[in-house]
Amino acid sequence: MIIDGKGIAREIREELKVRAAAFEEKSGKKVGLAVVCIGDDPASKVYVRNKIRACEEVGIASHVHALPADTTQEEAERLIARLAVDPAVHGILLQLPLPEHLDKEALFCGIPTEKDADGFSDSNVGRLALNKCGTVSCTPLGVMELLKRYHVTVSGKHAVVVGRSNIVGRPMALLLLNADATVTVCHSRTQNLKEICASADILVVAVGKAKFIQADMVKEGAVVIDVGMDRDENGMLCGDVDFASVQNKAALITPVPGGVGPMTVAMLLSNTLDAAERTLK
Repeated sequence: MIIDGKGIAREIREELKVRAAAFEEKSGKKVGLAVVCIGDDPASKVYVRNKIRACEEVGIASHVHALPADTTQEEAERLIARLAVDPAVHGILLQLPLPEHLDKEALFCGIPTEKDADGFSDSNVGRLALNKCGTVSCTPLGVMELLKRYHVTVSGKHAVVVGRSNIVGRPMALLLLNADATVTVCHSRTQNLKEICASADILVVAVGKAKFIQADMVKEGAVVIDVGMDRDENGMLCGDVDFASVQNKAALITPVPGGVGPMTVAMLLSNTLDAAERTLK
C-alpha cells in the first residue's frame, strides 16, 4: 500500500482549521507564524510560499520577513529578538539554509523555546531526548503521524533510521525509541548496512542520495518511509528509496513526492497552533 501523505496532510489541515477558529474566538486574535527568510535560495522561496499558502488555508496569520543575503548577524538577531516579544507571533520559523557568514546556532538560541515552531532549540531537543513534552522537529513528527494514522504498531518493532542529521535522523530515532521501538541508527560509517536495513520492520531513510535503498536492502513486508528529496539521472524528482523496486516488497511505502513532504508543513502549522493554545492556559 502506498502511504498518501498528501491526503493525510489535507485531513490534518482541516482539523487545524477548526482549532485555529476556536483559538481566534477565545482569544480575539489570530494564531501567528513568523517566517524569517534570509538570502536568495530558490528552494527556500518555494518552501516559504508553500508554508504561507498552507497558513492561509488553515486560518493562521503569516508574518514573512525576507532579508537580503548580506544581512548582518546583528540585524538578524535584532529581528528575532523583536519577534520573540511580539504577542501576535506564536511561532517563529528560521528558514534554512542561511548565508554562510551567519551563525545559525546563535540565531536559533534567540528564538524562545515556546515559540520554536521547528523544534530546533537546545531546550526542545533536550526535552525530546528525555521523553518530555516539547516541540518536535516537523519532519520526524510528520513521519510518526503517518505511522499512527496508518495504524502501524511501533512498540516492540525493530526500526532502522538511515541518516543522523539534527533535523531528521536524530529526532526520528528518539521519537521511535520513545514509542518503544528497538532503534538502530545507520550512517556513512556503518558497516553491513545492507544487512541492517534488511532486518528492519520500519525503515526510515534520510540520506540525500537518490534511489540509495534498493530492494535487496528491504525486508519483505516492511514499512518504508522515504524522507529524501532528490533528482535522478533524468532530472526527475525522486527519493532516497528506489520506489519502483521496493514497493513490491514493502507492506507500506511513502512516495516522493506526495509522502513525507506535505506532512512537514502540516506539522509546522500544528506546532504553531500548539504554541498558541498554550498561551491560553
